[in-house]
Amino acid sequence: MKLGLREANQHFSKAIKAVRAGKEVVLTDRGRPIAVIKPIKEAPGPETVLKHMADEGLISLPTSTGPLPRFEPARVSGKPLSQTIIDDREDQT
Repeated sequence: MKLGLREANQHFSKAIKAVRAGKEVVLTDRGRPIAVIKPIKEAPGPETVLKHMADEGLISLPTSTGPLPRFEPARVSGKPLSQTIIDDREDQT
């Protein structure tokens, strides 16, 4: 469907009805196409996207479901990271 800018401005609901019906609306200025209004395709759900990524080898899907194990931070020895940063900044001046 083609609509001139003036007609599209005056009858915008007509263009929207056509888009909702699955049609593309080409907007023209003095007979030259300048824009297209078209329906948005439904985006696939997250499960579909993850399966597609797994099929391409980009990710591995989990082997089990349920809650993740509790995170336990690693214990390290030595001075705190904040002190290391302070020392590094003092060395740069």
